[in-house]
Amino acid sequence: MAKQLITPIQKRFSDVDSFMHVNNIWQQTYFDLGKTEFYSKVLGITGVFDSLRIITASTHTDYLGQVRLTDDIVVTTDVSRLGNKSMTLHQRILCGDKCLTESSSVMVAFDFDAQTTVPIPAVWREKLSEYLTE
Repeated sequence: MAKQLITPIQKRFSDVDSFMHVNNIWQQTYFDLGKTEFYSKVLGITGVFDSLRIITASTHTDYLGQVRLTDDIVVTTDVSRLGNKSMTLHQRILCGDKCLTESSSVMVAFDFDAQTTVPIPAVWREKLSEYLTE
């Protein structure tokens, strides 16, 4: 599963901290932008107001280099694992060909009405399969 969605990122002046690089917290919001675009474009969902949504169960991030205000960056998002109730998204912040930050997140299908995890819906699996084989 190596196909990736590329999300251009617009940084703001307020994203930069006293160390003159984009703060790690803001980098997590960049990953969230990539996830949101992935859910919308690939799964056809917003994940915001539906009773069935995707939530983060676990995340791990490696900061490999500094993201500067003037860097032209993108976030890449791909699926590295697809399970019964969860999928693992692999994301990177790239400046050109250089990976500055890398993150892996386990995302779980969650029914907010029942307040429980559920198997990934068949329609989401179909859309993922279509996307990954395009």
